Amino acid sequence: MVTLGELVMVLDLARQGLSVSAIARRTGRDRRTIRTYIARGLEPPAYKPREPTPSPLGPFEAFLRERVGRFPDLTGRRLWREVRDLGFAGGYSTVTDFLRTIRPPTEPAFERRFETPPGRQAQVDFAHFRVRFEDEPGAERIVWLFSLVLGHSRMM
Repeated sequence: MVTLGELVMVLDLARQGLSVSAIARRTGRDRRTIRTYIARGLEPPAYKPREPTPSPLGPFEAFLRERVGRFPDLTGRRLWREVRDLGFAGGYSTVTDFLRTIRPPTEPAFERRFETPPGRQAQVDFAHFRVRFEDEPGAERIVWLFSLVLGHSRMM
């Protein structure tokens, strides 16, 4: 693809009467590229979207929908093996990409975090332990533990 400046230079050289081969040598482009840009002029390129290609998974979509509907926890690897045994010649990622679109949404395994602004909240815990120290044999002491965790940063 040539830049706008190169395109203007190609068109100017063509107007001056240089041959397509001479313009190609000067610009370092292929002759077919030069011919295309001379024929098109200053029109912007007419790009169009690609035609969608049929998925190789098409004949197996109903099977996969039925299996995922009945057993939503089946892994992509297992389903890929099953459709491969049925004659599917595509890759693993083709199956997993399709499974992402048809699987039911999963519920989060944990609850949502309770967020607090900085300096607003902390959680405090107390505990006590009976501990024997080696410098006092036979004496048992009670040691208290105080723990404070900040709500925003979770720093202890």
